[in-house]
Amino acid sequence: AVHAQGDTAVDSHHTVEDVGLVLGDAVDRALGDRKGIHRYGHALTPMDDALAQVVVDLSRRPYLVFHVPACHSAERSFNSPLAKEFFKSVANRAGMNLHISVSYGENEHHILEAVFKSFGRALQQAVRVDPRSRGVRSSKGSL
Repeated sequence: AVHAQGDTAVDSHHTVEDVGLVLGDAVDRALGDRKGIHRYGHALTPMDDALAQVVVDLSRRPYLVFHVPACHSAERSFNSPLAKEFFKSVANRAGMNLHISVSYGENEHHILEAVFKSFGRALQQAVRVDPRSRGVRSSKGSL
């Protein structure tokens, strides 16, 4: 569980960014040396009018690709630009190569819900221990 308190009376940017940083740190610590994990994960998730795809590589080479359609939404508390900041913070601190792509969607709430569900499913796949692998999935032998 994450409990955050921030300057949300001004805006949510710093609080969302800080939560992403903390979550990224937690993922990095939980993975340790990353030996034996699948390393890669992907998920494609529909949510009503939206379809989101997330691909993760726990490579220790942080990078974010965020292709989400621009929406004109009345949603003020959380929106696509804030989601991008959140995922950038997570990717940087977790050492994650993260690709987020939404093929289509009109409702920003549905788009972001599909993105977050895909992210969770892709991350779950990437962190799973592969009983066939004892080392790190890298031709260099380290991440």
